[in-house]
Amino acid sequence: MKKIMGQSNRGFSETGLHRMRDVLERHVASGKIPGLVVLVSRYGETHVEALGTMRHDGGAPMCRDTIFRMASTSKMVGAASVMVLLDECRLHLDDPAAKWLPELADRQVLKRPDGPLDETVPARRPITVRDLLTSTFGLGMDMTLMGSPIQNAIFEAGIYDTPQEVLPEPDEWMRRLGTLPLSYQPGERWQYHLSNEVLGVLVARVTGQTFETFLRERILDPLGMKDTGFYVPANKIDRLPPAYIPDPQTGEFNVWDEAAGGRYTQPPAFQAGGGGLLSTVDDYHAFLRMLLNQGMHGTERILSRPAVQLMTTNRLTPEQQAFRDDLAKNYVHLSHGQGQHGGWGFGMAVRTYRGDYASIGQFGWDGGSGTSAYADPDKQLTGILLTQVGMSTSDSAHLIQDFWTMVYQAIED
Repeated sequence: MKKIMGQSNRGFSETGLHRMRDVLERHVASGKIPGLVVLVSRYGETHVEALGTMRHDGGAPMCRDTIFRMASTSKMVGAASVMVLLDECRLHLDDPAAKWLPELADRQVLKRPDGPLDETVPARRPITVRDLLTSTFGLGMDMTLMGSPIQNAIFEAGIYDTPQEVLPEPDEWMRRLGTLPLSYQPGERWQYHLSNEVLGVLVARVTGQTFETFLRERILDPLGMKDTGFYVPANKIDRLPPAYIPDPQTGEFNVWDEAAGGRYTQPPAFQAGGGGLLSTVDDYHAFLRMLLNQGMHGTERILSRPAVQLMTTNRLTPEQQAFRDDLAKNYVHLSHGQGQHGGWGFGMAVRTYRGDYASIGQFGWDGGSGTSAYADPDKQLTGILLTQVGMSTSDSAHLIQDFWTMVYQAIED
């Protein structure tokens, strides 16, 4: 256990941290989770645990600097780059997105969200930057519409990042998106994921740089996030474990991405702000700590205080909230209890009610590859858990739940 001495009464209890380690070790010993790295931090006191191995059949141990596919935990970092542009008045929340993304102009909207693709009405208003930031622009992954024509069309268009799908370059990606009608009117309903991919293209078009270049210059480099990016260079590839999708029936470990020769060894055609980043616990800790510090990193300001407050508080209207609640509460058997947060900010969940051990106001998100990263302003806490077991079974979701339970029980004050 690595420990930086802080005031013991302000961070975590020793007993609580030992209990946390015991619970994490139990998950690794079960054979369901090959290895994991966690970081918890409060008031300058930081604890890191690296348990198990990179591969399910043994091999190199997990280390503090192991690099992980962050999946949807990427969303908050991607959203932060848009906030830089808002801070500089290069974008405004209620700008029509079509100014930079003409593919989103003059949209057609399905008469019924689960209806045929050719039965549409015109959009009542343009899609705005705000709609994209809040995931309410009218298209997204939607558990309530699975198997419907529009959800099938999203998969068929090749714009949703699955283990089988390699996304095309941004202009082609936007062209494909632009061929689809919207499921809902702009601003009507919270839907997951696709808006975060659009934001990356928006950043590139507004700045005239690639999304990754701008992200690196304005967020990653200033925060010292040296191991974060959209691919892993050859000299670091031995720090990347394989990613697994366990068989839902047998639990057998199927590799969906190897490290060497895998999909993250080369710069991708599409830099996916919705789920494409790779990172480490220390890099994400720097990012979360910047948000807790209201946009400051040491003496350097990364984002304005209002930008951070917009990102990390609930941005959904009561109508949009009803849909978000429906998804969290009626599909709990799929999320294994994840998603009981209440609200949504920009690129992350925000707790608006006490649904488990976490405080109201806690913000962050989880990734389908077995990642979890949250900060809690009330407790001045950051926590990150990284593994590489996909959510095809409930094992990594249960690990994440247990991790957060143990983090909160280790706080004594």
